[in-house]
Amino acid sequence: MKKVLGTIALYTLPFVAFAQDLSNLDSAATQIGQIVNNLIPIAAALALLFFFWGLAVFILAAGDEEKRKSGKQMMIWGVVALFVMATIYGIITWMASLFGVNTGDSSILVPTQIN
Repeated sequence: MKKVLGTIALYTLPFVAFAQDLSNLDSAATQIGQIVNNLIPIAAALALLFFFWGLAVFILAAGDEEKRKSGKQMMIWGVVALFVMATIYGIITWMASLFGVNTGDSSILVPTQIN
């Protein structure tokens, strides 16, 4: 009996979802997308700043081997962070072009009612 009710609920869920007004969900998804789009350049700038901070520590600590090692580690992690961000951006762009997704539009499409 539980399997039958579970199956019925599973098949009726799309009809219930499309019966709802999704305008709030659409605006929330668009706002979240805009927030993420604004945070990505900030994260890249922080990674670049971290790299340059490590470079400054490395150069200014010419006599102290421990500080030079710390600066070197900071530079390495800054480069790794920039590499990961650039790689993920490239993969997402490649996948979007592969599947024909328009990346120029920042709005997210949410299913709405079928008329």
